[in-house]
Amino acid sequence: MPLLKIHTNQSLDDAAQTALMQRASAKVAELLGKPERYVMIALLADQPMLFAASDAPLAYLELKSIGLPDDATPDLSAALCQLIGEELGIAQDRIYIEFSNAERHLWGWDGRTF
Repeated sequence: MPLLKIHTNQSLDDAAQTALMQRASAKVAELLGKPERYVMIALLADQPMLFAASDAPLAYLELKSIGLPDDATPDLSAALCQLIGEELGIAQDRIYIEFSNAERHLWGWDGRTF
């Protein structure tokens, strides 16, 4: 049920994309205490993007999950910024993250809702 979308203006080869998605999937599962089999990662690399009128390396992340606790967002932000910094070499002040708590009846899977 957790979904992490990663948008970045950085180019990545196939191996780097796979490595980033695998590491992000494990990290999201760990941070949220959810089984990794429910975690989805979407990566949109090499996107035309600007932040502060600059196309220097940047990323925008969206993390959506059922039961996303409000008080966990500071720790989630720190961990995800560190991950993106390590994997993509992006400074943490060039990363935005949007957190969204999805209601069970508005999240579908396997022909039903949670």
